[in-house]
Amino acid sequence: MDLATTYLGLRLEHPLVASSSPLTGDLDSLRRLEDAGAAAVVLPSIFEQQIDHEAAEHERLTSVGTESFAEASSWFPVSAAIPAGPHDYLNLIRRARAALAIPVIASLNCSSVRGWSDYSRLIAQAGASALELNSFSVPVEADLDGGAVEQSHLDVLRSVKAAVTLPVAIKLSPYFSAVGDMVRRLDRAGASGFVLFNRFYLPDIDLASMRVQRDLALSAPADMRLPLLWTCVLAGQVDGSIAATSGVDSADQVIKYLLAGADVVMTASALLRHGIGHMGTLLNDLSTWLDSREVTSIGEIRGRMSRQRLDDPMVFEHGNYISIPRGRPARNGWS
Repeated sequence: MDLATTYLGLRLEHPLVASSSPLTGDLDSLRRLEDAGAAAVVLPSIFEQQIDHEAAEHERLTSVGTESFAEASSWFPVSAAIPAGPHDYLNLIRRARAALAIPVIASLNCSSVRGWSDYSRLIAQAGASALELNSFSVPVEADLDGGAVEQSHLDVLRSVKAAVTLPVAIKLSPYFSAVGDMVRRLDRAGASGFVLFNRFYLPDIDLASMRVQRDLALSAPADMRLPLLWTCVLAGQVDGSIAATSGVDSADQVIKYLLAGADVVMTASALLRHGIGHMGTLLNDLSTWLDSREVTSIGEIRGRMSRQRLDDPMVFEHGNYISIPRGRPARNGWS
């Protein structure tokens, strides 16, 4: 059985990718993920704000007392003289590329166009196989123009593409007024792929402490509905690859995303919940399902349930919404 797929121009043995999480942040876990069967790994995001904060703190600590005592700089160990920055992250990329046979995809979040291009260049020099732009930002300012938000994504992509030759994926939010148009504009601007979708840390209120708290619960299968919809809609409409993420717990969700048209399926919550070895379970169960239907390659099922290939694409539109409350769900599929 041929499970091979292509993502961001990279040939993968199968479509299961370990997405960004604490499990992809150290070399030992990365080795275990490869051993468990991951076709590629996405490292945790490096944040420009965090780097800037660490650099400022480094400067503050190493300059204490230097105005009064010139010899104060000699109090600090030699390592303190090394400029603060993304050194640990870049070193992880280098070590992972040397240790693993599978692609290592870096992830980046920046707050300035210059930061996006500068850090992308460093990541490319460290040897990453590809780069995922993690657009982890919620435009909460009420006076911020929607067109400006969209343009900022295009500006970021163009600055990164001008800085590196790496394949570049964009991990998007689903909160654009017209998701399809935004993705197609980014596709025309040179994006190599799209990760659907980013899950944000949303606020809650702790009534006991009367404080605003933020956390992120592990995703559940019900969380796949929105990325499943847009995977179905966008499959075949863009040149870039489509990576579906959120809600993956078993091979059922993997299969649904592939039927919708995803090139790869990413998971983090399932691995955090069940352990790294669950990657092997997902892969084995996917193979068993395909074999039971005498499917010989992933290409035979990819996109079979996409909007382009259904007899009645209205199943994704307003008419389907009308039928559901009346107890007449649309049936349109492949058996």
